[in-house]
Amino acid sequence: MEKRIVSFLPSATELIYELGAQEDLYGVTHECKFPTEASLKPKVINSVIDSEKLTSSQINTITCQLLNDKKDIFELNEKNLIDANPDIIITQETCSVCAAYTNQVNKAIKILEKKPSVYSMDPHNLEEIFESVREIGIVLGREVKAQEILESLKKRIQKIKNRVKDKSSKVLALEWLDPFFTAGHWIPEMIKIAGGRNLISRAGEHSRRMSFEEVKESNPDIIILIPCGFDVKRTVLEYKSILAKNQAWLNIDAVKNNKVFAVDANSFFSKPNIRTIEGIEILAKIIHPNEFQKTIVSENSFSKIE
Repeated sequence: MEKRIVSFLPSATELIYELGAQEDLYGVTHECKFPTEASLKPKVINSVIDSEKLTSSQINTITCQLLNDKKDIFELNEKNLIDANPDIIITQETCSVCAAYTNQVNKAIKILEKKPSVYSMDPHNLEEIFESVREIGIVLGREVKAQEILESLKKRIQKIKNRVKDKSSKVLALEWLDPFFTAGHWIPEMIKIAGGRNLISRAGEHSRRMSFEEVKESNPDIIILIPCGFDVKRTVLEYKSILAKNQAWLNIDAVKNNKVFAVDANSFFSKPNIRTIEGIEILAKIIHPNEFQKTIVSENSFSKIE
């Protein structure tokens, strides 16, 4: 029996396609752009912030103001939701800034005549991402495919672990540049698997604002820029406008040694999706370029900032 699905979460949308259940998907968010076909589905969630036209500082200011005023960062497209007539809504509880949250779910339940079941993902580390794959596989009746996906992902992780010998490089990941934010949740674990010593943040913890002094005192060997939702091109542009001429920043050893990298955060790091495994492979290539020289990753997934 067909189950009509609506996704309030880009990582759930990606997984639905990976599980082969895309024909049952009747609504997605404005951020659901992978795979490409997902962007053609009706949008049931949009953002009230046009991040493409704003600087990092402006995005942070507007987001903080909306949260302080208890206003929504995301808005529901009620017509598209009613047309989707979902049996299942898949949403999240990990971050109210990154994707549609409780308010949108409550509004959806209120306006829908036929009340859908709601499955909420709340991953903060890799094992919880894997558990979400298992559970969504069960919810959608795709348990066998979900298990195949998980086995493949775990083999890729084990392959990385087997090749990492030196784990001494100190790695600082920054989730935002103006102001600085730590990269929390699953990022520290990804860095560890890739053979780095993660600095400041801890696995499973929420990202938080941090000072320049913390960055300086951590004395990283490698700095990886992972601004939430940005690709490499956008990150490099932000870097050049915010940090490239900051003398205090230029005096950090990792910067002087040309060990600053931008990654495609939006695809491989910001979301609790199965592409985080490619994110680990990207990190391994950055931290251990000789050992992982032949590892193939997506084009434009990372770049050294000169």
